[in-house]
Amino acid sequence: MRVALAQINTTVGDLAGNEQRILAAYQKGCHAQVDLVLFPELALAGYPPRDLVLKPEFVRQNRIAIERLAAAAGEVAMLVGFVGENLKRPGRAVTNAAALLHRGRIIAIRTKTLLPTYDVFDEDRYFEPAPENLPIDLNGHRIGITICEDVWNDEDFWHERRYRPNPAMDLAARGAEILLNLSASPWHLSKETTRHQMLASLARKAARPVLYCNLVGGNDELVFDGQSVAYDANGKLIAAGKAFDEDFVVVDLSSGATVTRKPILDEELLHQALVLGTRDYLHKCGFKSAVLGLSGGIDSAVVACLAVAALGPNNVSGLSLPSQYSSQGSLDDARILAANLGIQYDVVAIQKPFTAVRQQLLPLFHGKPEDTTEENLQARLRGVLLMAMSNKFGSLLLTTGNKSELAVGYCTLYGDMCGGLAVISDVPKTIVYRLARWINKNAQQRLGLDCLIPEPSITKPPSAELRPNQTDQDSLPPYEILDAILEAYVVHQKSAADIITAGFGETTVRRIIRLIDGAEYKRRQAAPGLKVTTKAFGIGRRIPVAQRWKEL
Repeated sequence: MRVALAQINTTVGDLAGNEQRILAAYQKGCHAQVDLVLFPELALAGYPPRDLVLKPEFVRQNRIAIERLAAAAGEVAMLVGFVGENLKRPGRAVTNAAALLHRGRIIAIRTKTLLPTYDVFDEDRYFEPAPENLPIDLNGHRIGITICEDVWNDEDFWHERRYRPNPAMDLAARGAEILLNLSASPWHLSKETTRHQMLASLARKAARPVLYCNLVGGNDELVFDGQSVAYDANGKLIAAGKAFDEDFVVVDLSSGATVTRKPILDEELLHQALVLGTRDYLHKCGFKSAVLGLSGGIDSAVVACLAVAALGPNNVSGLSLPSQYSSQGSLDDARILAANLGIQYDVVAIQKPFTAVRQQLLPLFHGKPEDTTEENLQARLRGVLLMAMSNKFGSLLLTTGNKSELAVGYCTLYGDMCGGLAVISDVPKTIVYRLARWINKNAQQRLGLDCLIPEPSITKPPSAELRPNQTDQDSLPPYEILDAILEAYVVHQKSAADIITAGFGETTVRRIIRLIDGAEYKRRQAAPGLKVTTKAFGIGRRIPVAQRWKEL
């Protein structure tokens, strides 16, 4: 049997556009003389469709589109994810479904069994699970159809399981000769390794080939990496799709050939994920260009490099907004970076408006010493000017704050938090440094530049430059310590006592946890960010703002 894995980039709600992508990939399959073209989870609707599936007209149009696709299907079959309808009520109105299309009709529909409701997933809110799942006959082969989470619950791989059923093994027990999986599995650092090990283990245990077709592209804060794969009945890798790019992979199950996974550095994968997520967020939201503030620091430098990689230098503008506290070195670093990237670069000093606003407030602030209020005024004036550029030129403003700052609230509402996309808001500061050095190394190898990001931007002490001689470490512990506490507390849900026992200073731990808990109101108002770690500040973390639980 020959199966094509059609790793396509779909857009949520774009039924017509997604249908055309599906048809184009299907035609490739016909030319390649495969038996079946396999598409990602909910390829027709786009993933995740969220509350769109609560709209009856959306579901109806999606059904009409799947029927059109069925009419276009000839001798080559296609397996397409779409929003099915649950005709056996009570229960939820729709299902996360896959339609097998062959010779002008829908010959079978199968429904997702395991509906994830954790982290960024909320499928139990929308979909009715499958009551059962049986193999299907296609051209003399018994195929078992699973959808994403259905293969993530094998008891021999996972020490802790979320569900009782094991849909993939149930299909094998019922006679399925081949296990197919339509997936929309969002990426985070190291996920591809876990996925490879899990699917290889499943293939060996079931003694069946496992073919996995994953979505690629960015939809809101989620980034899907593709990397579709196929394993033979011995768990050997026999085909693999590209990372973070569309691909069309033909798998010949009778060839006996195997392939080797090429290791890719985490920094390269992270760069690819952020570039793809940025590009798709802008384009799928209707933007063609981006603007950002260039401070001369490492965060804005990395975001500028990512934006140029995503959109091209002609579609990125950088704005330097110096105050009296901005160092000449930072101004030079911003200018050099812009020249290296070839982007539009302008300088608008904020000292005069800052002085004017401060003067206006003097009667109201009489007798009060200057504090973070005046620092925040500078950040908010920069936000006003950057948003003006965004409005005037129709460019999306990219915020440049990292995860470490967002965690502890080391950012200003309506100031440096202004913008439409927080590109690195899920990248801890220590990883920002790693990414910056990888960008420079890659620039040396590919472009012959000594460095793309000026070296002082990486090596100088980080500073917001909102008061004389300010550094981040005036207010925060070294980022190596901060990020380790952040990982323990936010990602692994460790208690303060656990973190202190692990060797971190009690005073530091308790202060950082207070800052993390106290900054929830800021994060609730932050721009959406691209999720690239196992736990991001976004829809996958739902802490109440008005609440009184304090561990300390």
